Amino acid sequence: MVATLGVNQIALAGFTPFVIREGGGSAPAINSLPGGGTEIVITQGGQKAALGSSDIDGTKLGDIGRLSIERLDDVSRFSAGSGPAVGPYLNFWITDGTNFAVVANEPSNAAFQPLFNNGYDLTFADLADKTAKIYENADTSWLPSSGVGLTFADLADFTIMAPNNVPDWAGLGSGAPIVLSGRATNESYGVNWVFGDTLSNYVSGDPGYQVQNAAVNSTVPEPTSMAIACCGLMLAGLRRKRRR
Repeated sequence: MVATLGVNQIALAGFTPFVIREGGGSAPAINSLPGGGTEIVITQGGQKAALGSSDIDGTKLGDIGRLSIERLDDVSRFSAGSGPAVGPYLNFWITDGTNFAVVANEPSNAAFQPLFNNGYDLTFADLADKTAKIYENADTSWLPSSGVGLTFADLADFTIMAPNNVPDWAGLGSGAPIVLSGRATNESYGVNWVFGDTLSNYVSGDPGYQVQNAAVNSTVPEPTSMAIACCGLMLAGLRRKRRR
């Protein structure tokens, strides 16, 4: 019981839908589905939207316990293995405390596609040996092997953290997972399920990508849970002393 208290619980309501980039002057449509869930309609190449969470910001990438999302729309309307058929894909903001970059493993990676099953239900072990692509920072000298040929395991000790105030550093593009309407404040999230891209094979049309129950947790104990667990251990110790 103490061990269970020490693990962050999955936060089903911890993801926020947001537009990253317009395409051709129009933005992706984000709709709420009856009974819960979200629909994101990508109507043309260049549009990009996401579901973002800051629930585990501040924890290490390797401490991801579970990442999951359920896909509701009919993926058979897309070519098997194509971006739309196995979307969304994952973006993480990571930092060494000074520098920031986005790490992604996209559905275009053949090793990622078998993980899709009407959505995703992943642990860090599922990601560990997969290719980790570095984006949104031209300076990769602070990363292992200068950011070349990496897997997620190589980045396990870096911290998930969305930058609160994104400067205009070299390599930061319009596709960075930053809220389009909040660019003045650079609102962003550490973990992102991303829909759409610059490639036309991510265009979904209407109906769009329909998902529900986006969730993320960490294996690192929450401060409150740790305190409860410690109190439980202390009480157990006192009871043993009294019995003696």
